[in-house]
Amino acid sequence: MLFTRKDLTRIFLPLLLEQILAVTVGMFDSMMVSSAGEAAVSGVSLVDSINILLSNIFAALATGGAVVCSQFLGRRDHEAARTSAKQLYYVVFFVSSAIMAIALLFRSSLLSLIFGRIEADVMGHAQIYFLFTALSYPFLAVYNGGAAIFRAIGNSKISLYVSLGMNAVNIAGNAILIYGFGLGAAGAAIATLFSRILGAIVMLVLSYNKEKPIYVENLFHVRLNFPIIRNILHIGVPSGMENGMFQFGKLLTQSLVSTFGTAAIAANAVAHTLSSFEYAAGGAVGLTMITVIGRCVGAGEKEQAKQYVKKLMGVAYAVMLAVALLLTLFAKPIIGVYKLSAESAALALTLIFLHNVFAATIWPLAFTLPNSFRAASDVRYPMIVSVLSMWIFRVACSYVFALGLDMGVLGVWVSMMIDWVVRAILFVIRFCSGRWLTKYKAA
Repeated sequence: MLFTRKDLTRIFLPLLLEQILAVTVGMFDSMMVSSAGEAAVSGVSLVDSINILLSNIFAALATGGAVVCSQFLGRRDHEAARTSAKQLYYVVFFVSSAIMAIALLFRSSLLSLIFGRIEADVMGHAQIYFLFTALSYPFLAVYNGGAAIFRAIGNSKISLYVSLGMNAVNIAGNAILIYGFGLGAAGAAIATLFSRILGAIVMLVLSYNKEKPIYVENLFHVRLNFPIIRNILHIGVPSGMENGMFQFGKLLTQSLVSTFGTAAIAANAVAHTLSSFEYAAGGAVGLTMITVIGRCVGAGEKEQAKQYVKKLMGVAYAVMLAVALLLTLFAKPIIGVYKLSAESAALALTLIFLHNVFAATIWPLAFTLPNSFRAASDVRYPMIVSVLSMWIFRVACSYVFALGLDMGVLGVWVSMMIDWVVRAILFVIRFCSGRWLTKYKAA
C-alpha cells in the first residue's frame, strides 16, 4: 500500500486543525465586528460571500497544481513535480492579480449589482471591507498555492503552522484596530490584509527549501512552461468554474436573503459561520483525497485508489457526525455570544439544527467524494453535476420556497439540502461505475 494508516493520519490531522482554525478565526472576526453593530456584521457577511467565491477560485487553481504535483510524485518524476510547483505560483498570482484589479475598479458597482438596494449603513460597511480585502487576493492566492504544494508531498503541517501565524496576526490586528481604534469593518479587513501578506511571504520562503521533494528556485526569473500550465488548468479551470458558479449561485441566494431585512441577514450569516465547522471537517478529508488519490492514480494503482476513497469517506462521516453533535449541543450559547436580536437568534438556531441533520448524512457524498474524481483527472463530470444541481435545485428552488411559499430564509436553506441530495446520488453512481478512474492520461 502506498499509504499506511500513520501516513494518512499525518496528512489528515494537520489539515483538520487548519480548517477548523480558519473557521474559528472567521467566527472571532464576526464576533469582534459585531461590537460595531448588526449593520457592520451584515455588511461584512455580504462581502464575505464575494470573497468566498473568489477564494474558492484561487483554491481550485491551487488544487489543480496539487493534483498535477501528486500525480508526478506517484510516477516518481520529481523534476516535473518541481516545475509544476513553480508554474502553479505563476498561475495563481496572475489570475488573482487580474481579479483584484477588477474588484478595485468596479467595487461599488459590483456591490450594488449583486445585493441591490440594501440599507445605507450596511452598504457603507460593505464597501470599505471590500476595498481592503480585495487588496489581499494575490497574497491569499500565493498562500493557497504554497499550501497545495506542501500538501502534495504529504506535509500538511507546514500550512497548519503558517495558518496559525496568519490567524494570530489577524486576531491581534482585529483587537487593536476594532477595539483600540474603533475602525469596525475596516479594522477587520486591514488585519486580514496584513495576515495574508505574512502568509504569502512565509510560504514563498519555505518553498525554497531544497531538502523537500518539491521546491522552487529562481521564482522571480519567470519562465512559463505552457504544457505544465495546461495540465494545471485542465484540473484547475473546471474546478474553478465549478466553485465559481457554485459561489455565484450562493451570492444570488444571499442577495435574496438580503431582501428579508437585517435580522434575516444576521441570522443567515451566523448560521453559515457555525456550519462552516462541519465543512471544515469534511473539507480536510477532501484535501487529503487530493494527495492520496492523486499519488495512487499517478502510480497506476487504481484498486488502491478505490480502497483509499472508501477509507477516507468513513473518516469524513465520523468527523462530520462528531462536529454536528457538538454544534447541536452548544449552538444556543455560541449564538448568544453574537448579541443578536431575539428574532435573529431564534432563526439562526433553527437553521443550524436543520443543517446539522443533512451535514452528518448527505454532505460527505455531495462534496468530499467528488474530490477523488478530481484527483484522478475526472473534472468535467463533477463540474457539470455541481453547476446544474446548484442552479436547478438550489437557486431556482430558493426563489420558489422563499418567495412563492413564503418560507423566507428557511426556504433558501431547504433548497440547499435538496441540492446536496441530488449531488450525492449522482456522485455515488459515478463512483460505483468506475469511470472516474479512466480519465487520467500520463504525459
